[in-house]
Amino acid sequence: MNASLFGLLMYAVSLATMFGIYGVLCIGLNVQWGFAGLFNAGIAGFFAVGAYATAILTSPESADYLGGFGWPPVLALPVAMLFSGLIAWPVGRICLRLQGDYLAMATIGISEIIRLVLKNEDWLANGTMGISTVPRPFESLGQPYGNLLFLAFVLGVLVLLYVAAERAWLSPWGRVLRAIRDNEMAAAAIGKDVVSFRLQAFVLGAMVMGLGGALSGMYFKFIGSSATEPLLTTFLVWVMLIIGGSGNNRGALLGAAIVWFIWSATELLTNRLPAEWITRSSYLRALLIGVLLIIVLQRFARGILPERPPRDRA
Repeated sequence: MNASLFGLLMYAVSLATMFGIYGVLCIGLNVQWGFAGLFNAGIAGFFAVGAYATAILTSPESADYLGGFGWPPVLALPVAMLFSGLIAWPVGRICLRLQGDYLAMATIGISEIIRLVLKNEDWLANGTMGISTVPRPFESLGQPYGNLLFLAFVLGVLVLLYVAAERAWLSPWGRVLRAIRDNEMAAAAIGKDVVSFRLQAFVLGAMVMGLGGALSGMYFKFIGSSATEPLLTTFLVWVMLIIGGSGNNRGALLGAAIVWFIWSATELLTNRLPAEWITRSSYLRALLIGVLLIIVLQRFARGILPERPPRDRA
């Protein structure tokens, strides 16, 4: 295989791997927003908890940060999800009685507290330098086989999550969440514990977001403050879900594919700009994604694949 074809293959593998990771994050957000109507603007915080937990558990011993446990990466994934869920539970208990914009402000504030603690506590995660020794499954096989197997692993996780989310959507639990989302007072009037169901959706969604953070840390073999910026881990995920169609797991995956492809393609273009413009490229790309969102919502007010009622299975 010549160098140009090999480069294209590795770029395609990278693109597909990041689609898988963002697909995981979109499904987590869809559980919170599409199922239960919970406006979580703090995705970055739960992403960071999962990523840092995985890095600490799997990285070799270092004097610069907490670590040295040397866990196999695959075993660290469920623990990273557990840590994200343990953080989400008290956050949910405090915040879920709030509605709409107030919930968004509370979650983004708590998310920033989590990110800043991880960024500034050097003993815990090496501060702004981050952890750069995160092991990745199959990396010992080298390129391209290790990358291809890790891609297959990420897509396998995504398929399992998609199947689980579809079953949850059609289950009585999913129907109760949609009832609470659409009319909270009516759901409470027929005896449903609104706070409990909303808390369940919030915690489960946060655990999936932690899983996305863990996979991202493994893929880049690094986690630091720059990898948990809200632009990449909150704004993009929300745009993906809105463009694809909230309340529809297929829409969440479609939105992840479309937005990540555009985000990556525009990076190739902005890298050709003059040097003084390259430093502003992320803002130009965010502007382009915002324009895309406006165009899509003008044509598809509920997303490209909007929510559809489940089939009657009586």
